[in-house]
Amino acid sequence: MKKTLLAVRALMSVPKDNPGLVKAQYSALARQLPMMYFILLVNTLLLAGTHFAVAPRWLVVYCPAVMTLFGVIRTVEWIRTRKQTRSPAQMLTALKRTNMLAPFVAVAFTAWSLALFPYGDGYTQAHVAFYMAITVIGCIFCMMHLLPAALATTAVVNTAFVVFFASTTIITFVATAIDVLLVSIAMLVILKVQYADFTRLVNMQAHTAKLSEENLHLANQDSLTGLANRRQFFSRLDTLLARAREQETRLAVGLIDLDGFKPVNDLYGHSVGDRLLYQVGQRLTGLLDDDTHLARLGGDEFALIITQPMSDDQLRTFGEKVCASMREPFLLVDIPIQISASLGIATFPDQAASATEVYEYADYALYQSKRHRPGTVCLFSAAHRQQLNREGLTEQALRRADLNDEFHVVFQPIVELGSERTIAFEALARWQSPELGNVSPSEFIPIAERVGMVNRLTVPLLGKALEAAASWPAGMRLSFNLSAHDCGSEDAAQQIVELIKRSPFDPARIDLEITETAAIQDLPQTQQAIRRFRELGCGISLDDFGTGYSSLSQIHALSLTKLKVDRTFVTHIDADPASFKIVKSLIALCQDMQLECIVEGVETAAELAALKNLGCAWAQGYLFAKPMPASEIGAWLEGEQLARAKAV
Repeated sequence: MKKTLLAVRALMSVPKDNPGLVKAQYSALARQLPMMYFILLVNTLLLAGTHFAVAPRWLVVYCPAVMTLFGVIRTVEWIRTRKQTRSPAQMLTALKRTNMLAPFVAVAFTAWSLALFPYGDGYTQAHVAFYMAITVIGCIFCMMHLLPAALATTAVVNTAFVVFFASTTIITFVATAIDVLLVSIAMLVILKVQYADFTRLVNMQAHTAKLSEENLHLANQDSLTGLANRRQFFSRLDTLLARAREQETRLAVGLIDLDGFKPVNDLYGHSVGDRLLYQVGQRLTGLLDDDTHLARLGGDEFALIITQPMSDDQLRTFGEKVCASMREPFLLVDIPIQISASLGIATFPDQAASATEVYEYADYALYQSKRHRPGTVCLFSAAHRQQLNREGLTEQALRRADLNDEFHVVFQPIVELGSERTIAFEALARWQSPELGNVSPSEFIPIAERVGMVNRLTVPLLGKALEAAASWPAGMRLSFNLSAHDCGSEDAAQQIVELIKRSPFDPARIDLEITETAAIQDLPQTQQAIRRFRELGCGISLDDFGTGYSSLSQIHALSLTKLKVDRTFVTHIDADPASFKIVKSLIALCQDMQLECIVEGVETAAELAALKNLGCAWAQGYLFAKPMPASEIGAWLEGEQLARAKAV
């Protein structure tokens, strides 16, 4: 019995625990109840009119007037709700009010219509029966989306109708009562089924909307870190940029790239790398406030949108704080893992005018940071804009360049310090552009690498270097730089091998230089390329050693013959104890690994003296000679011989 009472109570109550159903019911009633009141009031006034001459004034004037006033007020209320935004709580309150009023309204109109039955003839009595039967059907179907109200109305009106007219003993009215009873039963079944279908449809729509929302959330969230992903970043950037433009406020975009992440990933595995990225995201989140939005764009690259207006100095201070935080060790394995992060920042609207520009300028600032001062912040400036424009012109000229005619090589001596004799020449690329004039390698090589053209320079320049070296004295070596693409592409490596095979210059006198970046980008492919070069008899030098992130295990796996110490460690080595110790350690490392060590960038006699004290055997730099064209090499070598002869 208790369960039955609870079931009836639940059936006659508004479902407050289903917001989606409440909203759907409210929307349906807002459309349908004004029509219900219109039908009810028109039929009421018509019934009052047919009884106006025979029924008391209070029944045909005052009662209809009160009911009409009530109906008009409720109609206006529901019409006004269409133009207003209601909260779920307000919608639920309106449904409960309707559910509560329904039986009282049904009782009032039923009692009024039955009170009119004794007056008039058979036609007016038939009108009362017709009014109750037809009007209630219209009202019930208008309230069909609020099942408790429809059921209450059905129960009140139809029960009263059947009982009243069945008790009249007038055969026509008894038959009508039986008809209405059957119709009532059919209506209840239809209402129940329709309401169940309506509820199921609403729930399905809510479930579909929830799935859509979850999919949208997943589509805009980075699954590894839980941060916003690339898609959400650019969508949010468009929105915040539009707001900044409207409010005339400053906005900044920062791009963060981790320095040293790939070696960690290679050494410890992807699981540790993923955990590191997660911790980076958590650490960055802890540094930011609500005015800064963080996203992971992919790989080890993160992005920031800073909506709080900041000056350039404030942005630099903020960037330095971020970079300093990234230098703190991460505890992931038995030992702390140390990385750093480079950060590029660009601002709107003073430097960039659109979302595309502010992102590209931040990316350029990041590139400058990684190129010149890894692990620091770089703020895009007017000077960068000029440089970027210059690089754009250089890129276009490079794409149009005739590589064979415009590019040539010059040669810088590599000297054996003990005998002060040139033992090799390093071939260096030069570009004489008909549009731009002489373009520095520091300008065009990074651009060629960025746009994927550097590999197109290798073969023609190596061919020119080999052609010039064919006339050199026996034993003189040629050193030539390879790009990351040359080592990371099987086809590029094959072209180099074939070119060396065709050349009359002895492959055993060639040293091919690769950078640490090239070595670690694709270690297996680099190993395969080096193996093919070594099979020809070529030596392999690791260029700019100490500036990248390669480990000793990677160096050992490359079958190297030489290491070249970067000039950044040599400058002022005579006065800088730290540089002195670093070069000393590198020379000792080469001796332990049985590798030749060449020091680059020697420019002063004091630096040379310090290197000799450390036991350095080979060096190159402006102190000995600037890069020279192939036509001057013969004179250079003859001058060396004369100098040695005079010394003897």
